[in-house]
Amino acid sequence: MIAIIDYGAGNLFSVKNALDFLGLPNLVTKSEQDLLDADHIILPGVGAFADAMGMLNATGLVDTIKAQAHKKPFLGICVGMQLLFETGYEFGVTKGLGLIPGEVRLLQTGGLKVPHMGWNELAVQTPCPLTETLQPGDYVYFVHSYGAVCPGEFISASCEYGSRIPALVHSGNLYGAQFHPEKSGRVGLAMLKKFGELKPI
Repeated sequence: MIAIIDYGAGNLFSVKNALDFLGLPNLVTKSEQDLLDADHIILPGVGAFADAMGMLNATGLVDTIKAQAHKKPFLGICVGMQLLFETGYEFGVTKGLGLIPGEVRLLQTGGLKVPHMGWNELAVQTPCPLTETLQPGDYVYFVHSYGAVCPGEFISASCEYGSRIPALVHSGNLYGAQFHPEKSGRVGLAMLKKFGELKPI
């Protein structure tokens, strides 16, 4: 069972619909017990880092999330990925979950439009199980104005948009996708399917 954390921040049901399409058992939940019982966990999110972290803190689930992220496959999507880092700088300075070293800062695009919105090609940097689904020339869908700044060892795939942007990060059982796999057609569905098949390490 994949638990999709419901904390009021975003793309819950588009993620659920994608998992349903793939035949992966899942539930949208605010329950600590559901997170403990789940085989996999997804932290979705759209909007601003500070607002999302505030809503996540209000659930009382943060300590459980931190513990479970090290024990079973865990995927943060879009703002859900950004919350995995130590600090965000959107609308002030906000402490994140601190599960991966790094910060979330305004995109440096060299004059290209912000937000970064649309389809971009992924380039594999440090392979991980989720990059096994990628083929050369695969594109995924992004909508964001802020991005991760983190050590290269955690960057599994990136995209180019005025600068090199971390698109998929990985550490142990923990994964983060800056793009929306649930809105990325064949490429995103293949990645979600692979995530649903992962075993804890």
